[in-house]
Amino acid sequence: MSVQNLTVGIDYHLHSLRVSVLSPEGRELGNASIENDVEKFIRYVSGFGGSVRGVAIEACEGSARFADEVIRRANWRVELCHPGYAQRMRHNPDKTDCHDAYLMADLSRVGYLPKVWLAPEDLRDLRTLVRYRASVSAQAKEQKQRIRSILRRERIKLPPGYKTLWSQKARLWLESFAELPEHTLWVFKRHLAQLKSFEEELKESEKRLTEFAERDPLITELMKQPGIGVITATILRAEIGTFTRFMTGKEFARFCGLTPKNASSGQRQADAGLVKAGNPILKTALIQVGHNLCRYHPDYRERARRMLSAGKKKGVVIAAMTNRWARRFFYLMRDFETRGSESVLTAADSSTMTH
Repeated sequence: MSVQNLTVGIDYHLHSLRVSVLSPEGRELGNASIENDVEKFIRYVSGFGGSVRGVAIEACEGSARFADEVIRRANWRVELCHPGYAQRMRHNPDKTDCHDAYLMADLSRVGYLPKVWLAPEDLRDLRTLVRYRASVSAQAKEQKQRIRSILRRERIKLPPGYKTLWSQKARLWLESFAELPEHTLWVFKRHLAQLKSFEEELKESEKRLTEFAERDPLITELMKQPGIGVITATILRAEIGTFTRFMTGKEFARFCGLTPKNASSGQRQADAGLVKAGNPILKTALIQVGHNLCRYHPDYRERARRMLSAGKKKGVVIAAMTNRWARRFFYLMRDFETRGSESVLTAADSSTMTH
């Protein structure tokens, strides 16, 4: 007799899958290592008969693509599992693929699976571009630091009348510079050439981001908010995806890593900066929004001034203003997405009634 409502756990690896199949009562029907192939996986699970209530797979490189293919071919509900949280829930200190697969299946069965949002394929594709741009930007910054280091080491100062080392006028001065020892000069020129290459890559990636932004209505709405430009908007779109997956502004702010960390003890009440969590690219973009708000937005500028006058450090003030803004911003964007979904549903309903 076939078993109904199976739950499946997958410990994912590049070449193989460890698959655990559980009955509704928690009895393990099978636990095997199979080739990392969607068709072979579906055949293995289907061999137990009955319906599949859910599939839990460890969130790692490649697992999202695997999950998409399972959903498309078998129409099963697939959820990504946070590997760090799942590991803390293990009762056994020993870690094996066999037990990890069983744990994910069991957590899914009882409804305690620590889920990771499965982003659509187009957003995962956008994330690749966003993160490539971030890596190129970091490499360009590193080259600038190395160029500055050589100039400081050789006691060379910017000539009078030059405001910044990276203006067009100063760049021409750097490229024509020859007052360095032989090998140092060669390294200096290599750094300049690499910086120029990275800057060209940065322009190309930002051009692609801008082209994508013109086709996405949520990015258009994001750019209407104060302090957000096209690059920041595409970063938010790629890394957040949809605002409707969060319940509250506090939950959203914590996901972004903007929540203050408490460091209180006894009668002492203090904080220790922001929580060590959140996507670093997303957090950096939002902190930059906070800087823009404190500099140009009248309300946030006044609040920031009062906090600075009270003795708060600038970094603490910027973080507090960004956290305050993010919570309000979340509700605005969630309402926008909700209204968009309702308008689509309304149009579909009227179309159905017409026909």
